[in-house]
Amino acid sequence: MVPTLEQSQGAIRMEEPLDLDELATALSDAGRPWEQDLTPMTLMTEAERSIRLGFHPPPGEQSLDEAAADFEASPANDPVQELELLAPAESFGAPASYDLRNVGGVNYTTEVRDQGACGSCVAFGSAAVLETTYRRQHGAVPVNLSEAHLFYCHAKEEGRTCANGWWPENALKKARDKGVTADEYFPYTAGDQSCSLKSGWQSNLANAVGLNKMDSVAEMKTWISTKGSITGCFVVYQDFYSYRSGVYRHVTGNSVGGHCVEIVGYDDSQKCWICKNSWGKGWGEGGFFRIGYGQCGIETYSGPWGVADVKLSVWRHNLGVRGLWANSAADNAWVHLDTVGWRRLAHASTVQTLSMLSQAAAAKGAGRKVSVHDDNGTIQTIYA
Repeated sequence: MVPTLEQSQGAIRMEEPLDLDELATALSDAGRPWEQDLTPMTLMTEAERSIRLGFHPPPGEQSLDEAAADFEASPANDPVQELELLAPAESFGAPASYDLRNVGGVNYTTEVRDQGACGSCVAFGSAAVLETTYRRQHGAVPVNLSEAHLFYCHAKEEGRTCANGWWPENALKKARDKGVTADEYFPYTAGDQSCSLKSGWQSNLANAVGLNKMDSVAEMKTWISTKGSITGCFVVYQDFYSYRSGVYRHVTGNSVGGHCVEIVGYDDSQKCWICKNSWGKGWGEGGFFRIGYGQCGIETYSGPWGVADVKLSVWRHNLGVRGLWANSAADNAWVHLDTVGWRRLAHASTVQTLSMLSQAAAAKGAGRKVSVHDDNGTIQTIYA
């Protein structure tokens, strides 16, 4: 039997694996609020599971043990008590449900990823918030940021490792002050490593704008339904590893650590948050999960945090030119590109702007692909 090693502000706790028959009985007694299964996480040892968490509270915040004790003493942890824990969204002007995976048929979230055997969940949840927020604010255009840059460069500067994790406030501050490059310039692999950025990464950066800590559930729902996703950190209990579908509510097992994810929506009819995890598509609902309001400290622990906008300066390659538009006003020329949409052509030199327009027109006429440098919605360089 392999024990779990949890490090929480210096404390070390050993846990026995969860008895799955005990979990089945507890779920039945609770009216089966969610379905269990032999998930990829369930099939691991306790030690292997624990490294796939990675949220460790910053100085001045509750320890994981304190947060678990608060939750376990709260009405949200009493399956018998029927309480309206949170005011419905409609009471403060937000829609009763909102899911960034389907807003008028548009999916603003990005692909589910797998952090592997490293406590880098904060980097994954924070990068996902940046990606979704950019797509929500600027159109559902491709964006894939480097979790490795966030964790193995920015977090490493603060002494954070796969073993001691991180927290989202600092991750998003790094994204604001230093930026996060595209995944192709530092692809993620699990395990502590040096900061190894490929040449050209400085021309491919996303910067967070307007960090905001949510102070209420009303603010969380309003933010999600108007701006983008937010981080969500919570206490993980052993039964969470076995989640397959439904609305998760803790029913049995001990607390084993902290975890951070991306909150992409909510549903008042089901009384739950909709979240994107970083344990791969084989866990949960295709990598997503729903968690009940008031559960495990998800509304209050280390945030949640959102960003008002994301500035993105990035090279985009092999795009087809679908349309052109210009008028007699100075530097008022536009190009419509595959997967990106309309972008303004603008350069410090009017001659260069006209040259870019000419190149785009030639590429459109010949059916050739172009590469462009997209600086927060403005094209400053184009190669046909």
